[in-house]
Amino acid sequence: MIMMPFLYFPEDKTEYIPAVITLVIFLVLAAFFMRWMMKKSKKDQENFEQEYHDALNKAQNNNNNVTNSSSNQ
Repeated sequence: MIMMPFLYFPEDKTEYIPAVITLVIFLVLAAFFMRWMMKKSKKDQENFEQEYHDALNKAQNNNNNVTNSSSNQ
């Protein structure tokens, strides 16, 4: 116990209540933020694919043609 004077374990366990409340609030906010970011990312990906659909198809076709011609050699 001499090496760890920074640890504090209160006798009155009600002192843990504010820390637990704060932890729960941050966990809930983190979960909501993560879900929001996942939904936004999916929406951004769909918008990107919709906007650049023709360019993506052209690039894939060019890539397939290069792959096929190099495998024929």
